[in-house]
Amino acid sequence: QVQLAESGGGLVQDGGSLRLSCTASGGIFSRYAMGWFRQAPGKEREFVAAISRSGANTDYAGSVKGRFTISRDNAKNTMWLQMDSLKPEDTADYYCAAKSSSYYYRLRYEYDYWGQGTQVTVSS
Repeated sequence: QVQLAESGGGLVQDGGSLRLSCTASGGIFSRYAMGWFRQAPGKEREFVAAISRSGANTDYAGSVKGRFTISRDNAKNTMWLQMDSLKPEDTADYYCAAKSSSYYYRLRYEYDYWGQGTQVTVSS
């Protein structure tokens, strides 16, 4: 069983950048496809980005494509989400998730393990 911990959230101005990290422990990180999700107040948790367990394949929600970049380093048991050109509508709690699979998924119920989340606030 893998434990996940997010970090890197904070307050940033419109157009700014943040880099989120997700560190895994208690499992073999390279066995897990990984994803980022976010949940804004009063809204459902939504898919942001995902990466295959090798890191060779990625997927993005249309709302973040071209602005966010997902990456991972299996030797460091860490995944990142580089967020550029941030907008107020990106404000949310961001969660990383893991699934014991070679392929990644967009649906949150596909993921087996979740972190506690990190808050991102983009001011206008």
